[in-house]
Amino acid sequence: MFYYLYLTIATIAYIVAIPFLIIFSFKTKYKESIPARFFLKNNKPLAPDGVHFHVCSLGEARAIKAISNELDNSKLRFTATTNTGFNVIKEYSKEARYLPFEIFLPFWTKRQKALVVFEAELWYMLFTVNKKKGAKTFLINARISENSYKSYLRFKWLYKQIFKNIDAVYAQSFEDAKRLKKLGAKHIKVNGNIKFFNLPTPNKMYDKNYDLVVCAASTHEGEEELILNAFLELKEIEDAQLIVVPRHPERFEKVAKLLEKIALKKDLSFSRYTQNRDFKTDIVLIDMMGELVNAYAISDIVILGGAFANIGGHNAAEAAQFGCKIISGVNYFNQKDIFKSIDGIEVVEDFELTQTLLDYKELKHCKIDTKAKVDELLEDIKSVL
Repeated sequence: MFYYLYLTIATIAYIVAIPFLIIFSFKTKYKESIPARFFLKNNKPLAPDGVHFHVCSLGEARAIKAISNELDNSKLRFTATTNTGFNVIKEYSKEARYLPFEIFLPFWTKRQKALVVFEAELWYMLFTVNKKKGAKTFLINARISENSYKSYLRFKWLYKQIFKNIDAVYAQSFEDAKRLKKLGAKHIKVNGNIKFFNLPTPNKMYDKNYDLVVCAASTHEGEEELILNAFLELKEIEDAQLIVVPRHPERFEKVAKLLEKIALKKDLSFSRYTQNRDFKTDIVLIDMMGELVNAYAISDIVILGGAFANIGGHNAAEAAQFGCKIISGVNYFNQKDIFKSIDGIEVVEDFELTQTLLDYKELKHCKIDTKAKVDELLEDIKSVL
């Protein structure tokens, strides 16, 4: 009865949202994902009898590679909900799709041997339909942040229904496991954060042209200006370079205008990475995806975005593997387990950033203390193949 009630409500919500979906589909960010997810444009079902991995965004899509690499490629199926995630998974297999909206899943979904869902993609129909069609269902790298836990509890009745259709849960930490259990999860195992396993490595090696390289990584609205102001103070006393890497591609043009304006005003050199493919100016904007890890490899200091804005922070492990000095804002609530596993991250308020950067010699070189284990998870998945 809950299944049909949920499907009815979701269908009504979909019908009401159609005009808004059509409008948003004209935006660059959604021009592929909305037609594919909500109107099934060029989005045929996955081939049956495989292992269906579902992720949300870019970081999760990269992390899942560590597990999928250990399986027969002919059995791999992938879906994502964002365009950045989809652009990664389509490199893994021809069987890569955008995940359709829930009301389409009963007829779009073909029988798979396993469904493996990453982190917090708790879609009721995704698990229920796959379970009904015979798949063994997994939720992996599962986490419930302290900030979002109260919100989850308000919808505990819904999550209990979702977890009824999840066979095994692999949690990032024991604290996550406790929270998941209270929401109705069963058969929970703790194996650490998979984002620490098989971290991406540089695919290009660049020359370092300045004594001190500062990377503003995965930045959001308002963070570039904050970091830029701190860097300008540092630039007065050090032969320093700033590499800026916005989190979202649709912001590249806006950030480019800001950086170019400030560089001109302060008589600094500026370049966009796509113009020269090098790091030879005082300020460089990386305006393409996939280059962040290459920037980390030549960086001395990383100012990690997403935590000065109220976003929840981003994965610090990729930078920590190079021993970079890492500075983060205080709003890293989605990354607490990762931060706990890295020694040396400096967490500061906005107003402390400039002085912290000026005192960079006192910062620690970061080091990853723990790594994830995936052997048991792999055995669990392989058992159904």
